[in-house]
Amino acid sequence: MLNVALVGFGYWGPNIARNINNNPNLNLHTICDMIDENLEKAHKIYASSTNYEKDFNKVLEDKTIDIVAIATQTSSHYYLIKQALLAFKNVYVEKPFTATLQEAQELEDLAKKQNKIIHIDHIMIFHPAIKKIKEIISSGEIGEVLFINSTRKSLGQFRKDVSSMWDLAVHDLSIIDYLMDGKSPISIKASGDKFYNPKESITFVNLKYENFSVHLESNWLSPIKERNITIVGSKKMLVYEDLKLENKLTVYEKNVEVVSGENITDENYLVKINEFGTYSPYIKPEDALYNSVEHFRTSIINQTQSLSNPSQAIRVHKILEIADNNMNM
Repeated sequence: MLNVALVGFGYWGPNIARNINNNPNLNLHTICDMIDENLEKAHKIYASSTNYEKDFNKVLEDKTIDIVAIATQTSSHYYLIKQALLAFKNVYVEKPFTATLQEAQELEDLAKKQNKIIHIDHIMIFHPAIKKIKEIISSGEIGEVLFINSTRKSLGQFRKDVSSMWDLAVHDLSIIDYLMDGKSPISIKASGDKFYNPKESITFVNLKYENFSVHLESNWLSPIKERNITIVGSKKMLVYEDLKLENKLTVYEKNVEVVSGENITDENYLVKINEFGTYSPYIKPEDALYNSVEHFRTSIINQTQSLSNPSQAIRVHKILEIADNNMNM
């Protein structure tokens, strides 16, 4: 049994707490928050089954605590993670990992030095549908991946600490990193607008890889909520619609076939569209956040690197940072 201290019981913290509490091999030992209202909210749920603390230093001093789970604003991550590692705690942290690339790299080095594991909550790579997509791509069923389009939009929730890109596209980039085996883009372009927010509330990111391209929309200003990913392959195509109650993943047995000519500029160049049907593969019903927490636990027990490790987070962070620097250029 591993003891966990959760730091932050605001927006996302209660979800992490619930999944820690539901895991029979984890003990929600302490909930730490500086805001009385948040601690009162936690106490109404967990009563005397856990401890409540306002002083983070008390968490660090408690040698019975094995894990510090962090669900606070991004700007606080670096300090909290660093102090937890120095106190020889394993760390579970809400995305994004850190506010800067330098912070992320420093914490990765410190975790190695302390022989501790950092797990970043890139929750979607632990979703059963994303794991199924990885399986389909790896099998070669859809052929070579040509294009990926991902849309995440809704009305709010606005965040003052990060833009919609840092809040939402981080999910898509971690998914793409997972599906495409950590490949890095060769060009990054981005555009966005700061409607009703000090940071961009709408962003569009275009990534060019060696053999495929990616388009990402992250939007806090949409009348409809949408979480869709389309992947176009040379043999088949697939669409993942996260908000559907069933049949979230559809494989389209459609493709474009070149029937004459070798180059697009050839006068006799001709293509044919093939359409054979669709099917929805069975997706085992699982909770992605529970899977994320359990994967982290087993990584600690087995002393193996988490799938959602600092190296992956740094690859994602580099893309986000370049996109931020290139915004509207």
